[in-house]
Amino acid sequence: MAKALSTLIFLVATLSVFPQKERKSFTVKYITETIIADGVLDEPIWKIAESVGEFWEYFPLDSIQARKQSQIKMLYDDKNLYIGIEAHSSGKNYATQSLKRDFRGSGSDSFSLVFDTFSDGMNAFLFGINPYGVRREALISNGGTRREDFNLSWDVKWKGEAKIHEDYFTIEMIIPLTSLKFKEGATKWRFNSYRIETQSNERSSWTRVPQNQLIYNLAFMGDMMFEKPLGRSRTPLAIIPYVNALSEKDFENVESTNKITFGGDSKISIGNTLNLDVTINPDFSQVEVDDQVTNLTRFEVSLPEKRQFFIDNNDLFASFGDQRDASAFFSRRIGIATDTADNAIENRIIGGIRLSGKLTKDLRVGLLNIQTAEDLDNEIASNNNTMLALQQRVFSRSNIGIFLINKQSFKDYDFVEREDEYNRLLGIDYNLASRDNTWTGQLFTHKSFQPDDNVGNWAIGSNLRYNSRKFNLYLKGVFVDQDFRSDLGFVRRTDILKSIVSLERVFWPKKGTIQNHSLQFLPIVFWSPSRDFKTTDYDFFTRYQVQFNNQSQAGFELANSFTYLFETFDPTDMDGATPLPADQGYHYNSVQLSYQSDLRKLFSYATETSIGRFFNGNRFSVEGMMTLRFQPKAFLSVIYNYDRINLPTPYSSADIWLISPKIDITFSKSLFWSTLVQYSNQRDNLGINSRLQWRFAPLSDLFIVYNDNYFVNSFQPRIRSINLKFTYWLNI
Repeated sequence: MAKALSTLIFLVATLSVFPQKERKSFTVKYITETIIADGVLDEPIWKIAESVGEFWEYFPLDSIQARKQSQIKMLYDDKNLYIGIEAHSSGKNYATQSLKRDFRGSGSDSFSLVFDTFSDGMNAFLFGINPYGVRREALISNGGTRREDFNLSWDVKWKGEAKIHEDYFTIEMIIPLTSLKFKEGATKWRFNSYRIETQSNERSSWTRVPQNQLIYNLAFMGDMMFEKPLGRSRTPLAIIPYVNALSEKDFENVESTNKITFGGDSKISIGNTLNLDVTINPDFSQVEVDDQVTNLTRFEVSLPEKRQFFIDNNDLFASFGDQRDASAFFSRRIGIATDTADNAIENRIIGGIRLSGKLTKDLRVGLLNIQTAEDLDNEIASNNNTMLALQQRVFSRSNIGIFLINKQSFKDYDFVEREDEYNRLLGIDYNLASRDNTWTGQLFTHKSFQPDDNVGNWAIGSNLRYNSRKFNLYLKGVFVDQDFRSDLGFVRRTDILKSIVSLERVFWPKKGTIQNHSLQFLPIVFWSPSRDFKTTDYDFFTRYQVQFNNQSQAGFELANSFTYLFETFDPTDMDGATPLPADQGYHYNSVQLSYQSDLRKLFSYATETSIGRFFNGNRFSVEGMMTLRFQPKAFLSVIYNYDRINLPTPYSSADIWLISPKIDITFSKSLFWSTLVQYSNQRDNLGINSRLQWRFAPLSDLFIVYNDNYFVNSFQPRIRSINLKFTYWLNI
């Protein structure tokens, strides 16, 4: 079966190299004049630039020219790429969440430009701006086939401004060539641009993108031709020091801390195509606190990486294996350790380096080496964390990657068990993406090595997706050996053989209020190889989803589930609760309804409710989010999650609440204040995070951060702190 699947993927990849119809293209002219990014296209030099237009509508239809057209002009010199845009609108009532950088696109007016500088269809840089001149930049990886491939955590220096007129707005952008990576002597980049226009309820793109694909998918791009070859990118050395003053009081352990720490990062460009990041005593206190979640499963929950040091080319390290069941590398493992009470605590990073980028047009390299500090009081060893990754493009948009991971302590600790002295992982992945992204897939084989344990330890998997306008098919199989380990990865559970078969039919009405609706059948089954392939879990989902022309959505789901417990388990995770017994299977069904309103409105909401059996009892849950905009200055939101679990005596029943209100106020494009409150009785914690940020220079900030945490039941303080942090981006 595996051989047949491999043959099928190879044939699909081979077919993907066949040529498509001629792509759209334009020429970027070389200039020596100066342009100021003030949003007004009044420099005479703009008249010589080629005007690029004829945008295609993406939503609500994808078969007609855009009703509100846009024109783009581009020029360049030895240092910068200059972009001028005129975007026609239905009026001046533009939607925006705030004036803060790195805004999300949904429900807000925006204009985005995507540059595939190596023309490989795999990775790209995105620069976006809205009618108020608020900017964002993002990295697109893995061809832009999934929403997770869009990363707004990346930061880089560039300029941009916008000017609002009666029924259109204009934009000027200056992007330093040093902010991009490209091959010296290049004469062509792949390019696309897309726009969200909320007043006419239209999304459009320069290159036509079918609605069954994401609008930023890199399979659908045109060409931008440079009038003369690009030269060497002379990227300056960037030094980013920080100073952090912390005052903290731990009420639970009756401890107080007052300290000042120093450290920083540096970014070194090696040629036009490689980045070397160096960090010494890094501090990530300016990062927003993680969103708390209610977890009713037996397994760990993964949270996204937000630390800037790990972001650039992160897909080169993090895309190996299956992202849900057997991810080989998960950067959030670094800097986190477990203390003697089995609590996750911060583990200080002494320093590290990270080399990533292109060696040739088709070959990428990634090397990461980070040393963490020892913490003898909590019995945490000092570890060296290393990963080497190589990725070679094959066919049009597919690639083959190999990697080696090593986590090892080079010092003898009496509290470190023999099997924990090191963990090594070796693997190879093949990632398929056809030219038009109709077929995508993956094959991977990973093996782990521990002291005195080198037999078996495999993680093997494959998946194949067919994505067309009317039919979507997804097949997946994953095997994770019971002794497989990836200490720097994310492995939810071992000793599994998992199967997924998903079939979806999508309907596209020609008239009416419905934009599309779909019916999906999704069975997921787990077996335990070490227990004679006993069925341990299954979920059979039947889903019906509707998307309306006003951008609201609704859904209905039926689920039939089975769980076999090999160990006792308390789904409420409450102190003193009686867990469900082991060596027993549980069958349960549920029904779920969901609705999301039009995100363009000043007030919007999303809600989801389910009711049904849960193990040997019942469960009712409701969750969702509400948002209110006082644009462009204030954005209010609240996330809520309520679960009522009723289990028969003597097992625990509980009302589990998670409520998280947040307020974001932007006084200007450089001064921001946000406050997040998170109440979770499952975690017995009420947390308050309030942060004032002043961006006094490009990518340079002064933060004042106040954190306060309380026990929920007794409402006694746990930990309280205040940070004053200064960071400065210095180019040398």
